[in-house]
Amino acid sequence: MRRLLVLGVTAAFCIGLAAPAHATFGAVLPTLARDLVSYYDFEHPVRGDKALEQDRGRSGTTLSLINGGAGMRVRDGVSSRTSLQLRQINPSVAGNDDWKAGLYRESGVPSLRAFSGTREASIMGWVKMTGQNPAPNSNTADPSDLYGAIGLAGVLTGSSDGHAVRALLELIQVDGELKLVALARRLDGGASQTFAADQPWQELLPQNEWVFLAASFDFDTGAMVLYRNGEPLKGRYVVAGDPWQLEGEPEPDLASPTDPRGFKIGGSYPQNTREHNTCNCRMDDLMFLDRVVRPWEVSLQHRWAKG
Repeated sequence: MRRLLVLGVTAAFCIGLAAPAHATFGAVLPTLARDLVSYYDFEHPVRGDKALEQDRGRSGTTLSLINGGAGMRVRDGVSSRTSLQLRQINPSVAGNDDWKAGLYRESGVPSLRAFSGTREASIMGWVKMTGQNPAPNSNTADPSDLYGAIGLAGVLTGSSDGHAVRALLELIQVDGELKLVALARRLDGGASQTFAADQPWQELLPQNEWVFLAASFDFDTGAMVLYRNGEPLKGRYVVAGDPWQLEGEPEPDLASPTDPRGFKIGGSYPQNTREHNTCNCRMDDLMFLDRVVRPWEVSLQHRWAKG
């Protein structure tokens, strides 16, 4: 009965709500559409430049497909015809040719102001592993050296060098073991907190299988939640104490009041000054929201996109 009620509410939203200026209900649950700061389905290249992707969210923040351009669009979408291919090009040479996506502006990106002083945030999207992960570390001479992380999708801080994030979905080393994590930093230049999934990452992201991931971040309470295919994952907070400095006044606790310097997708440094934490994978339907998604919304979004 409860599931029928939720589906009924969702259907009512479809009929009764107007979509944001840039968003479409096509592959997006209606209750999420109004809160999409940015949404990329990799079906909407900028006219005249297929190396740029239009934002279907309310911010209109254009995304750059770095190094691979139009060739990064592949016929293998989840709810659409195409997805984004990310990959390492030359593992043995330090360079800047890996395929990744994002944008970077040292003065901050004004269109992403919704994440300035935000109380909450969420990141969601589909991921398919398509090659060796973690990738060989092209910044060292040792051919056996692998990156210590696999970059997925994140919002940069207002002081980021292209690596530091305000909110992030990624795989990183936790106590010597690679883990799927939600990671966030409330204050620019401050300490981060990590919520790491208990389950082995290879089980969560098997090769050549589309998986729907989501992470929510509450900068006031310190709560983070990870989801896989619509279900919350068991895990633990990695950093002890109060890394976000939540104790005491003022309340509520918010992120730094600075415009993020951009997004990073499939690896760090979207300004393309170096390679780091490359992901050999595909992504589709990437969503960045300025609120915490509800568990039932994540579950319904997973099913909504599939059919």
